[in-house]
Amino acid sequence: MNVSVVGSGYVGTTVAACLADLGHDVVAIDIDQEIVDTVNAGETPIHEPGLPELVETHAGGRLRATTEHDALTDTDVTILAMQTPSREDGSIDLSVLKAGTRDTGEALAEKDGYHLVVVKSTVIPGMIEAEIEPVLEEASGKTAGEGFGVAVNPEFQSQGSAVEDFMQPDKLVFGAEDERAFGALHELYNPLVEANDGVPVVETGQREAAMVKYANNVFLAGKISLINELGNICKEFDVDSYEVADAIGLDERISERFLRSGVGWGGSCFPKDTDALRAAARSVDYEPQLLDAVVGVNDNQPRRMLDLLAQHVDLAGNRIAVLGLAFKPGTDDIRGSRATVAIDGLLERGADVAAYDPVAADAMAEKFPDVEYVESAAAALDGSNGALVLTDWDEFGALDDEFETMADQVVVDGRRIVDPREGMTYEGLTW
Repeated sequence: MNVSVVGSGYVGTTVAACLADLGHDVVAIDIDQEIVDTVNAGETPIHEPGLPELVETHAGGRLRATTEHDALTDTDVTILAMQTPSREDGSIDLSVLKAGTRDTGEALAEKDGYHLVVVKSTVIPGMIEAEIEPVLEEASGKTAGEGFGVAVNPEFQSQGSAVEDFMQPDKLVFGAEDERAFGALHELYNPLVEANDGVPVVETGQREAAMVKYANNVFLAGKISLINELGNICKEFDVDSYEVADAIGLDERISERFLRSGVGWGGSCFPKDTDALRAAARSVDYEPQLLDAVVGVNDNQPRRMLDLLAQHVDLAGNRIAVLGLAFKPGTDDIRGSRATVAIDGLLERGADVAAYDPVAADAMAEKFPDVEYVESAAAALDGSNGALVLTDWDEFGALDDEFETMADQVVVDGRRIVDPREGMTYEGLTW
């Protein structure tokens, strides 16, 4: 198929490259000329394992980029993959998505025949028919369901494993209101279904598909907060929470995934989607008490970490190493990173921070320009009075002699990746 993808962020770039790898001819559309030039040069605008190889392979062939929305008139399907960030009250901001939708509609006005618009951006149920379809109809002069179709196809791509998540999905969710839309989606994803024999394909309505995305992320966020709450209780009773998690994870109703207690969840999706669903619930006069608790537990984990460190080290005036700045390994994204909260707390308590991350230091430096950013974990630990481990990069698990260079070998591990050793004062956040 000929496919256009509007928006070249984390989701859009990955989707465009992966669809090209599946054999489709893909045009990536973005208003940022620098991003367009980067993709056309066979390079990626984001850090994501496996993505550079795909873009380099297909750029100039099955994958090209442009700033011109008119390019979508030569395609069969247009995927909207723009951000829907949070407002201060937690509700989502549709301004970027609606601007891209308007540009898409204006281009569709010049196309003959049926065209499918697929919303991959995360939106609250009901917003497609209330906010997106009217913009498309007004801009194109066509009627939804006749001149064009609209479908919801949520993504379940985790940063750091986005390519793998797309190419080996747990499920595909198609939300639409007409058979032509379902038919186009099946044709689009048929190569992926054939490559993943037996992958479930869920056909449902637009609202249900939109809700699946929120329910998926909020459920996982809740699972993490629950194991962190249990881990905090375990610590008070001198119980190893990881051994408890290993045992309960054998129950197939629970499973072992997302049972690693620690400093909590971050990133762009879990915080944004949890806040958005809480705000949406309140907009219809429902108080989401459990979701509030999920967020409350998560928000408290970095503070517990600092309190543990302060039990052993006077933070004021002392050098503290912060290992890991990205919200998770495999990405340079610091959105929602627990390191942001931890660094802010350390600075408030008067500590001198030496921070290290293999890829995310530049991004964090924009937020905390006065922090010392070093080139290695060893350099961060050297002379430090304490250390916080906030991202489970593999290299942190291989550290050994480096800890001997610390003035005081006090380590609070928020990811349980460091191997405690003789001479080290070690606190697992939820040991």
